[in-house]
Amino acid sequence: SGGNKKYFGVDLTSGALLVNERIDREELCGALSPCSLSFEIVVENPLELYSGTVEIQDINDNDPVFPSSQARLEISESVAAGARFPLESAQDPDVGINSLQTYQLSANPNFALDVQTRVDGSKYAELVLEKELDREEQRELNLVLTALDGGSPPRSAHVQIHIDVVDANDNAPVFNQSTYKASVRENTPSGTLVARISAYDLDDGPNGDIIYSFSSHTPAKVRELFALDSATGELRVKGQLDYEETKLYEIYLQAKDKGAVPGVAHCKVLVEVVDVNDNAPEVTVTSVYSPVPEDAAPGTVVALLSVTDLDSHDNGLVNCFISPGIPFMLSSSLKNYYTLKTEGALDREKAAEYNITITAKDSGSPPLSAVKHILVQVSDVNDNAPRSSQDSYDVYVLENNMPGIPILNVSATDPDVGRNAHLSYTLLGDTTFGHLFSINRDNGTLYLLTSLDHEDQVEFNMMVQVQDGGFPPLATNVSVSVFVTDLNDNAPMVLYPHPNTTATYTDVVAPGTPAGHMVTKVVAVDADAGYNAWISYTLLQATDPSLFSVGLHNGEIFTARQLREDDAPDVHQCHHLHLCGRDG
Repeated sequence: SGGNKKYFGVDLTSGALLVNERIDREELCGALSPCSLSFEIVVENPLELYSGTVEIQDINDNDPVFPSSQARLEISESVAAGARFPLESAQDPDVGINSLQTYQLSANPNFALDVQTRVDGSKYAELVLEKELDREEQRELNLVLTALDGGSPPRSAHVQIHIDVVDANDNAPVFNQSTYKASVRENTPSGTLVARISAYDLDDGPNGDIIYSFSSHTPAKVRELFALDSATGELRVKGQLDYEETKLYEIYLQAKDKGAVPGVAHCKVLVEVVDVNDNAPEVTVTSVYSPVPEDAAPGTVVALLSVTDLDSHDNGLVNCFISPGIPFMLSSSLKNYYTLKTEGALDREKAAEYNITITAKDSGSPPLSAVKHILVQVSDVNDNAPRSSQDSYDVYVLENNMPGIPILNVSATDPDVGRNAHLSYTLLGDTTFGHLFSINRDNGTLYLLTSLDHEDQVEFNMMVQVQDGGFPPLATNVSVSVFVTDLNDNAPMVLYPHPNTTATYTDVVAPGTPAGHMVTKVVAVDADAGYNAWISYTLLQATDPSLFSVGLHNGEIFTARQLREDDAPDVHQCHHLHLCGRDG
C-alpha cells in the first residue's frame, strides 16, 4: 500500500493490522482529504480476497507559513471606503481543523479584515477599507497579519504589512465580469488559449492604460501551468495539465492602470480540466493457484486480480475478458476485482498448461487496453487406464525349447505421467501355469520356464494384467495364447501286425485271386502332428516282388496280378513280405 512503501503488515497469528513505518500524511496525500491507504488481504483455504481502507488522520504538526515576512501595499487616498485588497495567503499543509482556519489583523482605525473561503475550502484574507485614507494626515501604516490554524493549541504565523498612502488616481480599472469560466482538455499543447479577460479604465493616458497580472496570492503551481499576456489579457496554457491531478483551477487575476498610484481591479477565472483517455488500464494479479488438478470442478478459483484506470467516467470504466476457446472464465462480484475460474473440464493429456491472456480495455474513444499473461499448469490425475498395443497375443513356441527363454513382450502405455504412468505386469488366472511361465513385472517380458511337449499339451491360455501406480490404481487385462508347435520327435509305431514279436502273421490267398485283391492291412500311428504324423508305407523285401504291392498312405497289401498255381513257393507254400512305415 502506498506506492513502493509497505506501511502496514498483518500479524499472521492474531490477524491484527500493524503499522510498519511512520506515516506522514502531508507527504502521502498533500492537501487531499480524507487521506486513505488501501490494502488487500488474501485469505487461504478457501482462497479469497478482501480489500480495506485505512484513513490517515491529521495531527497539527505544521505551522502556517507566509511566502515572505513582509508585504508592501500602495493605496491611494482616493480609494473609497469598502475597497478590498487581497493579501498574500499563508499555507498550512495540515488538513481539516488543523489547517489554516482564519486570519487576524492588528488594531487600526482604517482597515478591517475579511476572511474568504475558496472553492477548495482554503482561506485567504482581504483588507477592507472602512475609513478613507488621508495622505496629508498619515503617509503610511504598519499592520500585522496573523494566520491561525484550528489546532489545540493553535499554531500561527505573522507577516508585516506596510501600506504607503499615495496620491489619487481616482478611477480604477473595471472588469466587464467578475468571474470567467473556461474548460480545457488535459494534455492540451502549450500556448493554447484558455480565456480572455477584459477591463476598462475611464482615466486618460497612463492612468487609463491597463496591465493584467496574476493576483499576489495566486499559487506558484498555477503560475507554472498558465501564462497571462499583460497587454491583451489572454490566459494560455503554459505547462502540462493533468485531470488526474487537478480537475478545477480557481485563478485570481488583476488589472492595474499605469497611473502614479495605479488603480487595481480583480477577477477570477474558473478553469475546468476535461479528462482525456490518456491512461491505459493496469492489471494486477493478486494470487495464482497453480497447478490445478485436471479433475478440478468447474468454478474452481485459479487466480485473483484487480484492475485500475486513473481516468474518469467512461475513460476509466474498464472491462476484462480472456481469449475464447479455453476452459476458463472471468467473473466479478466487486467493482474492478475479478476472479479467474475454471469453466469446463480440464484434461492434462490434451493440454498440460494454459498461457491465459487477460485483456483489460477501458470505454474511452479510442479505447486503451492492457494485457496480462497468466501461466496455469494442469497437474495429473490418474484418469487413464494402461493401453495395450493389442487386446490379445498369439505366441507360437517349438516344443523341446530351451528353458528360460523370452517368448513375448507385452507392450502397454499410459498417457498419465509420473507415478500414474508407472506400469507393472502380472499373470492372472490358472495358478498351474506358475511353474511354466513368468512375466517381468517392470517391462512385461513373458518367459517360458520349462521345456514344452506338443504331445503333452498343445495350447496354454492366460491373462496378463497391466496396472499403473496411481491411487487408486487402474488396470487393463490382455489375453495371451501360447501354442506349442510340433517337432518330428516321434517315430511311427506299428499297431498291426504287432512289431517286435517272433510270431508270424499269416494270410491265405487262393490261386486265381485277381489283381487288386486286398490281402491284409498294416496299421501304424505317429504321436506327432501334421506332416510329421503322415505315414508312408513301402515294400522293402518280398519272396516275389511282382505278386504284391502296398498302398503308400493306407498300408493296404493287395495282389499286383492274378495268382497262378505256380506262384506258390516250394517251402511251406508261403510268401514273406517285409514292409517299412516312415513319417513325414
